[in-house]
Amino acid sequence: MKKYILLAFLFFVFFLTKNSIAQNKSRADSTLKIMEKVADWQLNSWDKNGMKWPKYDWTNGAAYAGYMALIKIAKDPKYSKAMYDIGEEIDWNTGPRRTMADDYCVAQMFSQMYSLYKEPKMIAHWQEQADSIIAMPHNESLEWKNGIANREWAWCDALFMGPPSFAYLYTATGKRKYLDIASKLWWKTTDYLYDSTEHLYTRDSRYFNSKEANGKKMFWSRGNGWVLAGLVRMLQNMPSNYPDRMRFEDLYKNMSAKIASLQTADGTWHAALLDPGSYPAKETSGTGFFCYALAWGVNHGLLSYEKYNPVIEKAWAALTSSVHADGKLGNVQQIGEKPELVDDNSTEVYGVGGFLLAGSEMIDLLRKHSKK
Repeated sequence: MKKYILLAFLFFVFFLTKNSIAQNKSRADSTLKIMEKVADWQLNSWDKNGMKWPKYDWTNGAAYAGYMALIKIAKDPKYSKAMYDIGEEIDWNTGPRRTMADDYCVAQMFSQMYSLYKEPKMIAHWQEQADSIIAMPHNESLEWKNGIANREWAWCDALFMGPPSFAYLYTATGKRKYLDIASKLWWKTTDYLYDSTEHLYTRDSRYFNSKEANGKKMFWSRGNGWVLAGLVRMLQNMPSNYPDRMRFEDLYKNMSAKIASLQTADGTWHAALLDPGSYPAKETSGTGFFCYALAWGVNHGLLSYEKYNPVIEKAWAALTSSVHADGKLGNVQQIGEKPELVDDNSTEVYGVGGFLLAGSEMIDLLRKHSKK
């Protein structure tokens, strides 16, 4: 009798496991479909209306990051062709401000494309430019004056634009000097802008004493989303035995815990992290980057699945609920530097980038934890 009970139990467990795997496969497929829907809407918008911003612009650079993540999992070659064509149209050059992080965010795509196609032209200009940035003294204060943003990573958003551009170049070339400068300057910015009590970054020195309506410090959602996503992209390109690796991991874990604790009931992070009530609408650009970064941490064993998966699931549900019937992603705060109001019709390319990055990690999460 006991033998039959055991066999029945084992069959039941097998059935549940098989059913769970099938459900997660279905969810992964549907996740890819909505990613492609959003990506296609953006490509069609570019084709029909032209790009709102220059092809080298940071806004588009963040979008390209999402497309590069989609390329790894989508079977349709149109996404890699789109990135290739964009690179060709700008001759694989960054923007005109050669030492300004916003203008070389696009170089992340160049290095990733080089890793796929091994065409030297893709990184030739950027490598020369990166060498010139390394040669700079980098000894100025990061106080927001005298055009400091043109030379240093003096605002928290820059930690997505700048350091990963060097880190991906390190991966493409194997030359550690690119990772070393990214690490060195990351910590310069962090020492200046990171609030070790709140485990959040101030946008720049102008906001050190800024308060929200509820009296709490001002910490901008997307600004911190840029940082946490930038942390992930640094860690993705960092060897396990790299001297600063543990320092980056500790920062990542501390920020992740704080961010998870601030998620609102609707699954998003509103524009002001410590005063969501003053900005009641969902905000998808910060949420996209947070969802991406937290899911990456679970997928790579830095964060607990049990603790963080509910946060990630709520965030992804909120993101997908913000996709219009035609594929347009809504609730994206417009270009800015502090919390501002947002609505369902507002969209921007960097929001699409964050959505695609988040989706790519959601698919990985579903595949890796099909038995959970």
